[in-house]
Amino acid sequence: MDINEEPNPILESLEAPAALELTAEPAKSHRSLFAFLRPSATHSAYSATLLLMLSTVLSGVLALVRIKYINYLFGAGVAQDAYRAAFKLPDLLAYFLIGGAASISLITVLNRYREAGDEEGGDRALSVILTTMLIVLGIGVLLAEIFAPQYVRLANKGFRDDAAKAALCTTMTRLIIPAQLFLFIGSVMSSRLQVRKIFLYQAFTPLIYNAGIILGAVFLHRQLGVTSLAVGVLVGMFIGSAVLNSVGALRTGLRYRPIIGFRDPAFLEWLKLSLPLMIGVSLVMFDGIFLNYYASLRNGGITLIGNAKDLFNAPFNVIGPAAGAASLPFFASLFQQRRAHDFSASVGRSVSRLFSVGMIVSAWMIALAPWLMDLFRGGKFNHADAAGTTHLFSILAITLAIWAVQGIYARAFYAASDTRTPAITGTVITLLSIPIYAGLFHTLGLEGLAIASDIGILAQTASLAFLLHRKRLASLRHLEFAELGRSFLAALLAYAATAAAAHFLPPVSTHSKDVLTIAAASCVWAASACMILIFTGSALPRQFLRRRRT
Repeated sequence: MDINEEPNPILESLEAPAALELTAEPAKSHRSLFAFLRPSATHSAYSATLLLMLSTVLSGVLALVRIKYINYLFGAGVAQDAYRAAFKLPDLLAYFLIGGAASISLITVLNRYREAGDEEGGDRALSVILTTMLIVLGIGVLLAEIFAPQYVRLANKGFRDDAAKAALCTTMTRLIIPAQLFLFIGSVMSSRLQVRKIFLYQAFTPLIYNAGIILGAVFLHRQLGVTSLAVGVLVGMFIGSAVLNSVGALRTGLRYRPIIGFRDPAFLEWLKLSLPLMIGVSLVMFDGIFLNYYASLRNGGITLIGNAKDLFNAPFNVIGPAAGAASLPFFASLFQQRRAHDFSASVGRSVSRLFSVGMIVSAWMIALAPWLMDLFRGGKFNHADAAGTTHLFSILAITLAIWAVQGIYARAFYAASDTRTPAITGTVITLLSIPIYAGLFHTLGLEGLAIASDIGILAQTASLAFLLHRKRLASLRHLEFAELGRSFLAALLAYAATAAAAHFLPPVSTHSKDVLTIAAASCVWAASACMILIFTGSALPRQFLRRRRT
């Protein structure tokens, strides 16, 4: 498949213009369908997105197995609440000391060296940044280990009067904290691979991570209880992120040398791009912290809202992060070659197609929410827990498309070497969201938290879109409003048809019948959405068919 063929429906604009080759070698239409699975294979935007979507589908399946098994073993109560809360301090550590910069800002830096043909300089820059930041992150890990008990009580209001729950959460927090070192190493190595349009190692990282947690539970839960999950997190991150991506980078010829250089020009350049991400806050990160803080006041609350978020993320991860991760290197290439119009059009078309797909998938999620959530009932996770998760999942699913495209908008800024604007915007939106989370929780409980999450991400995404337009980076005029309208209509009618079909079928009480209902109603959803898109003249079905033929 050539990179200049008809663009794919989700990342149309991320394909290179005819005058620009973004892969090391032109792709050939006669090559094997699975040629991009070779470790050294380079990718076009389409093949990168296809690979990462395949990865997210498979890791999503593993994640669903993980959620089902954890729910079965521990239910919605003290153990799982403590486990889920244990991730927040490690996540904060990574957020403020790494800031997403390892896989975002570093791509911009390394891409500049590669465009200039200075591979040796790129390897030295990577060596300086990795070694220097490992010292900083190591100090952060040590401090986090020391102050973990205080953080657990501060960040989880409901844990303050439950010493046993707080102690259990602290133990798991301390186990998970060192995983951030492995995450950072893997992210840096992955950046080198992404600059070379190699995404295979990145694709396997979440598979190994999820497998680590599942295997930890299978083999250690009788001896360690819920703490077995934290052990699985640590091992999965070490192998799946640090080891795997390091092997991949070394296979491409990386010459790493441990160099400490707080004043090195490469480190300072990286730090300048990264600092706004490190000191700024984003609702994408703090949404989970706000949810946990208030949900901890209800026994099992963190588990219910966490399950709803995790199950929401299963389809979201297929269309959102995969597209966003694949977009950054291609956006960066367009911007650095001063193709301003192509850059703006790329962002607009990508957002339009991704949002269109998101709306249609959201319709499926909401219509089938009761049957989807019932699949996770079993063991210590009872019918009431599944029903509670259903309501939260349905509310969150409304904004699937918005969550998906905010990643595209954020990466458009990063590709333009502007990390300050999204950082400032995220900080303002996050601060303004605090009273919304508090007010809606005290008014509506867990459902109010889900609504607050929807409101917050809408505000953040709309703000990023407006600022890209205002800065003349990505014009709102490049959005495909007609296509968005067709997809919205298809989503509404597909939802109605799917919900009607599901309720027309006999009531179910077993998981096998849940699956049959979901399968039958999904056929109705797919057929109705496709027919409406074709009838209204949408380009989505035609482009999917073209891609399948190529």
